[in-house]
Amino acid sequence: MFSSRTNWHLAPNALTRVLKDVRSSGHEILDLTISNPTEAGISPDPELVLSALVNPDSTRYDPQPRGLLSARQAVCRYYHDAHRVFNLDPNRLILTTSTSEAYSYVFRLLSNPGDEILVPKPSYPLFEFLADLADVKLVPYPLIYDHGWLIDFDSLYKSASPRARAVIVVHPNNPTGNFASAPETAALNAFCRDYNTALIVDEVFLDYAHDGEPRPSFAANTDALTFTLSGISKISALPQMKFAWVATSGPGEIVHEACARLEVIADTFLSMNAPIQLAAPAFLDLRRQIQPILLDRLRANLAELDAQLKPHPACARLQVEGGWYVILRVPALESDEDLAIRLLRHAHVSVHPGHFYDFPTEGHLVLSLITEPEIFRQGIARLLDFMRTQT
Repeated sequence: MFSSRTNWHLAPNALTRVLKDVRSSGHEILDLTISNPTEAGISPDPELVLSALVNPDSTRYDPQPRGLLSARQAVCRYYHDAHRVFNLDPNRLILTTSTSEAYSYVFRLLSNPGDEILVPKPSYPLFEFLADLADVKLVPYPLIYDHGWLIDFDSLYKSASPRARAVIVVHPNNPTGNFASAPETAALNAFCRDYNTALIVDEVFLDYAHDGEPRPSFAANTDALTFTLSGISKISALPQMKFAWVATSGPGEIVHEACARLEVIADTFLSMNAPIQLAAPAFLDLRRQIQPILLDRLRANLAELDAQLKPHPACARLQVEGGWYVILRVPALESDEDLAIRLLRHAHVSVHPGHFYDFPTEGHLVLSLITEPEIFRQGIARLLDFMRTQT
């Protein structure tokens, strides 16, 4: 009765089952995986959020496939002010309810069933579901760690086939936290010219460089057909408001055709709603209030982790440039999932095992840096005490 594209294994994994069991037993769990800012004590002023939604124009239906012009202009101002992208045309923007929806639009634009999308590894587990729903095949290309994360371009070229349609770049990558450097950007553009592929760049964490130095956005990239995805879920810590976009850039005529085709896809669904679009200028401005708070927390938790790691030479954190996560390297005495399960059962600390993100080897745990500081402090202390007993 059901399509093969939704033939997923729907039973909870072992870690989820243990998490439920430990919670039901009444133990307080120190959750070091939290990714929802509204559950981490971080959110913009509620009055400002709610007042932005009160607009009489919301009672009028004005279906615009690309999104309301006022909302698209607000996105252009964000890129101008935050990332010095001075020439972004609002007509090259398509508004979506989420970056997941933006991915689905771009996958449908570029790919026929069975075509291939090159994806970084390690990275989001979300891509597998999006690819299944779009009937495309994911082909991983590795990131390698050498005092920081780098794209393995030799492997990228070896991974490409004539069916490759696009390369996904996450900037900064989740969970490794590495930005694409200027030389890597040039090499990615060269690859796309060589293989006639597009770039799909996810920039949801772009504003969260830990050193405070703004990084360039791929929305200004003109050397290859580029689709840049972002939204207010991370920019303004408003995941509940469902406002995102895809910006198209690249060589002239192909950009015009891509935007025209994307407009038809968006017109087919018309998923955006009026109140959120009308509130978009105010929601994007809220980043000025919320981002300094988030950046302070990221840095404070990273400093706390470093301080606690000093007397624990068996564990180390990997270099991270930006984003909301950090990777802890631990002795690979068992699978990461088994270790995460034992941490839950015996230390009541929740972490993500590296295999959730397709780390190629064991010995990696992924932690959220937006966790409330006291919970983070206690959770790291318990985790490292537990690890000391294992080595």
